[in-house]
Amino acid sequence: MNIIFYLAAAVAIVATLLVVTRLNAVHALLYLIVSLLAVAVVFYTLGAPFVAALEVIIYAGAIMVLFVFVIMMLNLGPQATETERGWAEPELWFGPALLCGVLLGEVIYLILRMPTGTTLARVGTPEQVGVALYGPYLLGVELASLLLLAGLVGAYHLGRRAPHEEPGGGV
Repeated sequence: MNIIFYLAAAVAIVATLLVVTRLNAVHALLYLIVSLLAVAVVFYTLGAPFVAALEVIIYAGAIMVLFVFVIMMLNLGPQATETERGWAEPELWFGPALLCGVLLGEVIYLILRMPTGTTLARVGTPEQVGVALYGPYLLGVELASLLLLAGLVGAYHLGRRAPHEEPGGGV
């Protein structure tokens, strides 16, 4: 179990470094999804399957959809269209596919290794997670939501066109 934890942590670190170093926003998003999935595997190996499921559903699912919408909203023009044509090249997908393959192998190994009929010790209910999250950490959760909102408003402001660039030329 320790080797799976360290392998998933290494995948998370490598994918996170690739998020920061990629120049293309969509490639960075792909690596961010891989990083979030790796963190979910780390949570699962630590005995927190509910938190791992929340990680996949909320972060790798919902938040990534929000990021994709923001990138679509920026609409970078004809230059972005030419860049998008190059995304179908297999060498660009090799890194995320390799890291996802490692994570998939880890998850399959964990599922096959778990003895049948056993349950994890102290699996928390959603109510317990909500009380723990919104009790002492309420300020942190609210600050994170405000940070996401500020990022979305900033992306909209950067991506909007000036009135003279609008089709029709009006305000």
